[in-house]
Amino acid sequence: MTNRGTEDKKWGMVTHLAALSAIILPIGIVLGPLIVWLLKRNDSRFLDKQGKNAINFQLTVLLAAFVITIFSALFRPLIIVAMLVGVAGLVFAVIAAMKAKQHITYKYPFSLKLLK
Repeated sequence: MTNRGTEDKKWGMVTHLAALSAIILPIGIVLGPLIVWLLKRNDSRFLDKQGKNAINFQLTVLLAAFVITIFSALFRPLIIVAMLVGVAGLVFAVIAAMKAKQHITYKYPFSLKLLK
């Protein structure tokens, strides 16, 4: 594989794994992939697609967790569901990173298409 292909795979992985920055800073779930995408989107179509997919999915996760958290004011156990949504977002990011390592575009489940 060419050096470009190797670079694409590496940065594709980084794009998805950047969501793990949410472990330190919660908004990092979106900011991490956004920063990597902004820096690398013009390098290749693969990286542009990886970034958009990661951002769309993590925004979907953030929105879902936010809405569920609001409803948890009425029904307290829902806060656990909101936390599980956040954890699922990070797990799917790792799965997508492993697919990017194989130069495969992972289709995230239940992802809104906000960036096209």
